[in-house]
Amino acid sequence: MLSSCGSSTLSKSSESTATSSVTRASSSEIKTTVKQVGTTSKTIRVDVRSVDEWNADGHADCSVNIPLPELEKRMEELKGYGKIVLVCRSGNRAGKAKDLLEAAGFSGVENLGAWQNIQCQ
Repeated sequence: MLSSCGSSTLSKSSESTATSSVTRASSSEIKTTVKQVGTTSKTIRVDVRSVDEWNADGHADCSVNIPLPELEKRMEELKGYGKIVLVCRSGNRAGKAKDLLEAAGFSGVENLGAWQNIQCQ
């Protein structure tokens, strides 16, 4: 069972700074945004930290934020991606997210560890 922390909606940042404002995005906007920031239609980079961590500590511009406590109910958003790259602060929550996704039948799931390990190219 997942513990509850973070917001119940996806947030994306209009800037990559820790002081940037948060914009709420719908599922369809996520797919468009993911493509616009350099993620191919086959790969998605998901940061499973809380919204507060995402904003305060920074994040990779090419990633989307789906906090770990929301992942089970938002798995539908990840269908259609051939590769799902997961990150968090240290890799612990990303490992839990990987286990959840694989148990739900997802393949091509990778725990990249800390969010700073993402390469946005």
